[in-house]
Amino acid sequence: MAFTIRQLRYFLAAAESASVSGAAQALAISQSAVTEAIRDLEADLGVQLFERHPRGLDITPRGHQFLRHAQTILASVSDARQAMVAEAKQLSGKLNIGVTSLVAGYVISDVLARFRRANPGVEVAALEDSGEYLEHLLIGGELDAAVMVTSNLRDRLALQAEILEVSPYQLWLPNGHPLASQPSVSIEDLAQEPMIMLRLDETEQPTRRLLDAFGARPRIAFRTRSVEAVRSLVATGAGIALLPALIYRRWSLEGDPIVSRDVSGALPVVQVGVVWRKGAPLSPAVREFIRTAQSQRFRR
Repeated sequence: MAFTIRQLRYFLAAAESASVSGAAQALAISQSAVTEAIRDLEADLGVQLFERHPRGLDITPRGHQFLRHAQTILASVSDARQAMVAEAKQLSGKLNIGVTSLVAGYVISDVLARFRRANPGVEVAALEDSGEYLEHLLIGGELDAAVMVTSNLRDRLALQAEILEVSPYQLWLPNGHPLASQPSVSIEDLAQEPMIMLRLDETEQPTRRLLDAFGARPRIAFRTRSVEAVRSLVATGAGIALLPALIYRRWSLEGDPIVSRDVSGALPVVQVGVVWRKGAPLSPAVREFIRTAQSQRFRR
């Protein structure tokens, strides 16, 4: 039996909340309905999508692979529905959007491109800044919405967040590194490897959880705030890196190859989402931007 759109939605909610109870709460359904949908989906696909443990769910590598397909399918369904009920009246006005640096470099361009194509009458202004400052602007009404890392959102009582992508950390290696040929890689395999550390406010909390996963202090060979510097240093053999999958690219700026591998163990994830102020009146342009971000699901 082929999987259903409902099963995909329940699977996506479980992946975003990392628990059956969280998915059930987000979907306003029973936990048993979520459990049954995921079980039937795994049976249909013939793969294990989640590892179950007392604290919740961990998505498996195959589950993460299927997650991208599920996001694309649901985005296409949303696009098809919107195409049938598109508003005849063209939107106008101004839209003030905030983005954090990680999002600005790797995520927001696709969302803005789709929004501008569909709504040429809306004037869009985007501001890049820290997550803490963007929260301040959202609460103060100076921004209509923001696309940002929501893993460490500070004021969850005042802000509404819709998760758009859950990006696990993965290992970056130079081409030809011995670990690239191993059938599996674990945290223990990395203990003696020199590490290139990315220092961004957005990844501060995940990085702390990452260091805790090592159990002992790793060998930090280089600290930088530049993702491109990390890429170049890894590609030239200066060290390895553990970074969110959403910013992985196969080549450095110099054209040197970079290999990525999944790592078994308690690695953190980064959540990216669209955020707006709870209870704030949303203009048609803001609602359309949020819908565009939701339907995009960051297809790459």
